[in-house]
Amino acid sequence: MIRARIKTAHALALLLGLAAVPATAQDLLIRNATVHTASARGSLSNADVLVRGGVIQSVGSGLAAPAGVAVVEADGRPLTPALFGGITEIGIEEVSGEESTVDSTLTLGEQPLRPEFDVTLAYNPASILVPVARVEGIGFTALGAHTGGGFIAGQGGVVRLDGSADPIGPRALYLRLGSAAAELTGKSRAAQWMLLQQVIDEARGRVGTDSPHALLTPAGRRTLADYLAGKGRIIIEVDRASDIRQLLRWSAREKVKIAIAGGAEAWQLAPELAQARVPVFVDALGNLPTTFDQIGATLENAARLRKAGVEVSFTQAGDASHNARKVRQLAGNAVAHGLPWADGLAGLTRVPAEALGVGDRIGSIEPGKLADLVLWEGDPLDVAHYAEQVWLGGRAMPMRSRQTELRDRYLPRTAQP
Repeated sequence: MIRARIKTAHALALLLGLAAVPATAQDLLIRNATVHTASARGSLSNADVLVRGGVIQSVGSGLAAPAGVAVVEADGRPLTPALFGGITEIGIEEVSGEESTVDSTLTLGEQPLRPEFDVTLAYNPASILVPVARVEGIGFTALGAHTGGGFIAGQGGVVRLDGSADPIGPRALYLRLGSAAAELTGKSRAAQWMLLQQVIDEARGRVGTDSPHALLTPAGRRTLADYLAGKGRIIIEVDRASDIRQLLRWSAREKVKIAIAGGAEAWQLAPELAQARVPVFVDALGNLPTTFDQIGATLENAARLRKAGVEVSFTQAGDASHNARKVRQLAGNAVAHGLPWADGLAGLTRVPAEALGVGDRIGSIEPGKLADLVLWEGDPLDVAHYAEQVWLGGRAMPMRSRQTELRDRYLPRTAQP
């Protein structure tokens, strides 16, 4: 009961502090917070963050509020960068079981390998999934293309969940390797490397456009050529250690920037991944094999990778779009199994932002970065706690969603003693 009253008092104080702040305001001072910067400065006690024009201007102690700038008293509570929701379909999927609302997968009979396919063109910032994720402290996500007719799924990109219609930063190209893609590659994972080499030969001009065996369209060749030239990161969904070993050899040979999504057995190649500077987006709840590619799954995957020097972020298997909130559970679970707390937070903020090419704008609390911030009631990596307020570009986001509105409509109200 005391805990409930404290939560109510905190929420009321925050609401009073925001009451004079217009919804479009981009200037504020958050005072006396425990600021987890997710930068080289680490965590700062009793620190202030000054925001002007939607951008972080100063981080320090005893900052003065300029005239007209609203002040939010944090009372020592945690302040973090807005969190990464993982690789999802937020805004390109509404109801996963209704095909007309799903825009992340391309299925074509002829020339199914279409790297030029870009799912961000279908992004709907008015999706009801945006506020559902945002009220949980999530401020950005990577839209991922999913394999339909080809193991090269297409392109995606980073979107901020502030209502903006367009992605930020460079695109990423999504591939799937291993047994999950075998049906798309002649029922053999060995054929994946054969087909991948062919499309690379096409993109590099070693196979003529008039070849009857060409796999790519002219637009596909141009798109893949850009990634081969280092103009974007290639994210590969892969789990088995032997496939990851081949992937590292391929990326070194072709000199491309890659990242791994899933990586259930990635810990077995942790030194090699660190040396190649390959970030890994792990599912930190994966402790039992669901396929033969995941025999070596372990809850210590993230901790072992990070100990070897690998940059670790998080994404989840299954219905990540509707349950993006669970990404905090992934990070907390990794921390419970050996990952340092600061690295758990970095995996939800700085690491994915840098891996996806937007680290110059978001992902940490530093002067010059967008003021994408979250004030928490307690530990952000503990799902027993919650986000009290989210700011994106310095604007206070409504802390409600369709789910909270349904809760408030139907949950019986009980009188407080």
